[in-house]
Amino acid sequence: MARSRNVWGIDIGKCGLKALRCSLSPQPGKLVAETFDYIEYPMLLTQPEADPTELIRDALEEFLRRNDVAGDTIAVSVPGQSGLSKFIKLPPVEASKIPDIVTYEARQQIPFPLEQVVWSWQRLEGGIEESGFVIDAEIALFAMKRDQVTKAIEPFKESDIEIDLLQLSPVSLANVVMFDQLPNASEIDPDAPPASIVLASMGVDTTDLVITNGLKIWQRTMPIGGNNFTRALVQGMRMTFAKAENLKRNAARADDPKKVFQTLRPVFNEFASELQRSLNYFTGQDRTAKIGQVLLVGNAAKLRGLSDFLAKQLQLEVHRLREFKSLEGDLVLKAPVFRENQLGFSTVYGLCLQGLGVSSIRTNLLPSDVTRDRLIQAKKPWAVAAMLGLLVAALINFFGIYIAWSSYSENLFADAFTQVDSVVGKSSQIQSSLEQVQAEQLEILDTQQRLARISDRRFQSLDLIRAIESMIPRDEPDKTDASLRDAIQAEKAEAAEEANGLPVIPVSINYDELHINSLDCQYFEDLSTWFEPLEEDWKRTVARDQFETNDAPEKTPATDTEGQSNAESEANTESESEADTELGEPSFEPEESEPEVPAGEGWVVQLVGHHFHNEDYHAPFEGRTYLRTTLIESLLGERGETVTVTAGPEAGKKVLPKEIGIGFPAIIESSPIENYWLSTAVDSVGDDGMGMGPSRGPTRGASGELLEEGLELKKYDFIIQFVWQPKTPGAVQIISSGETGDNY
Repeated sequence: MARSRNVWGIDIGKCGLKALRCSLSPQPGKLVAETFDYIEYPMLLTQPEADPTELIRDALEEFLRRNDVAGDTIAVSVPGQSGLSKFIKLPPVEASKIPDIVTYEARQQIPFPLEQVVWSWQRLEGGIEESGFVIDAEIALFAMKRDQVTKAIEPFKESDIEIDLLQLSPVSLANVVMFDQLPNASEIDPDAPPASIVLASMGVDTTDLVITNGLKIWQRTMPIGGNNFTRALVQGMRMTFAKAENLKRNAARADDPKKVFQTLRPVFNEFASELQRSLNYFTGQDRTAKIGQVLLVGNAAKLRGLSDFLAKQLQLEVHRLREFKSLEGDLVLKAPVFRENQLGFSTVYGLCLQGLGVSSIRTNLLPSDVTRDRLIQAKKPWAVAAMLGLLVAALINFFGIYIAWSSYSENLFADAFTQVDSVVGKSSQIQSSLEQVQAEQLEILDTQQRLARISDRRFQSLDLIRAIESMIPRDEPDKTDASLRDAIQAEKAEAAEEANGLPVIPVSINYDELHINSLDCQYFEDLSTWFEPLEEDWKRTVARDQFETNDAPEKTPATDTEGQSNAESEANTESESEADTELGEPSFEPEESEPEVPAGEGWVVQLVGHHFHNEDYHAPFEGRTYLRTTLIESLLGERGETVTVTAGPEAGKKVLPKEIGIGFPAIIESSPIENYWLSTAVDSVGDDGMGMGPSRGPTRGASGELLEEGLELKKYDFIIQFVWQPKTPGAVQIISSGETGDNY
């Protein structure tokens, strides 16, 4: 079969052999004419004294001497009257059953048993296919008797030319019209097809008539050809056939051109009438069809005045097809011989289109047994060589295995096995070492990345500490010291008054400060696991109305020195609540933008501390209430405290605590208010090593005088936890997972 991308189209006509070699152009929809050949016979094959077999054989031998066809695809045409062409419109049918229906139609349409013919079919463009059913489908059916096929390919077989494609001349001409003169079939609207083109190919004895609009095809062979004009000159002007043929070709240069045309006029009329009758029959079958133009091809169409006469008689546009729009190759197209005989190359051009796979009709009348025998014949040498190769390989393999089997002894390979085991052991040891090194490397890389992440967060940690420090209330040192001195002097005066039996006025200090004993933190992959058990504590912490009603700090019964009973404490509590109510401060509601529960990973920071802002005149702002109105409000961002950003896109800017990731503060532990003695004696040391401890009252002498300097305070202990999800304002934050801090 074909072994290259070139195709030879060969047409053995009645007056000569025409051949054209083409290939696909890099430009889509174009062909390149590589070379051509035109060999005219010494005489027409229809002349009585001519030997067609001898003339065709000589022409093929001359063709092979001039051209090399090895490896090229060979496409050959046969006259239209040698075969049968049928175009059948199918009823609505399933697509899978079309082959069976076509076989049935072939038996009905072909007037010979199918075993005696070579036939091929193809579904034409158009029709509608939906859900497996085909509507308005049309089938092209072509057939030739086997003896006609054998007769057509016999000259090529004698010349050792292997044919790949055998096609009827009218089908090749239809391919030329649809490819070269009409739009692509896929671009044609079936409801509004273009006007049909009539292609008349004038041969020696007949004229092949093809009518198509790109979707439908109609074909007929008219029994009028170039010989009819020649015989009219022989009879009308009393000359030999050879002279009449020469005069027909050169009628314009005759001695009396007018007489020549008058002699040919009856044939002109007969040809026009036959062509008109064919067109009427076609339009009668298809009422919607419109005839656009008539194109004449074939060397007989070169007869001077024929196209003008037909245009006048048919009232249609009639032209000779002197240009192939989709064919390139100036070396061929501008050759004088090709230009002189271009009208005769239409058929071979159509054969090249089909051989290159760009034609609309792709049927092939070459018998399948010829193709099969040729394929088998081409593969026989390779098959024999492959069988010999397999036999030699099998013998070599057998002897190799036999020699290896006969020479094997376990003792001969004992050392080799030992070495193999040693190598395997070393390999396993090396593999284990390699895996250990890789594990250590991964651990080092993980540590490196963790340290790098810790380094990246150093500024965030500093911002957190600065934020906590800025939110803790405190008095200025000078003020605190002065208050402490004043309180001690007042305490001495109180003792003196008590000794003298005077009324005692309680005196304390305005110690507006929180003391943080410790700060710890712990990492949580899911902060909701921390928040779930502490949710009630958080609600009580952030809900301000708890401090107005039910959340007054618990107080222990008053000491003997103060002389307060439980009832008095309850009264103080009630007065604190009333005082708080009278302040009229609005209750706190969490911001709508704040989520109900913390989500994702982050840290929980714990603050352990105490404060002494618990005197009676502070009520109701003491205990939890003081803690809530100072540190808690600062953590919630209600007091407006800000922290300066250390690093990042907004470095140096002051932001609220929540903008660095602080939120969800909760008082998780709150102790009752206890009395503490603050001793100012140099040698007095309390439980905490600083002269402070549980109150035991001031030390007095026998006469009631104070023996120890100091001050009795009321202390409130607390533990606060809040969420910290580190982030740098203005930057995308990533909290690395898998890292934990100190446990509580």
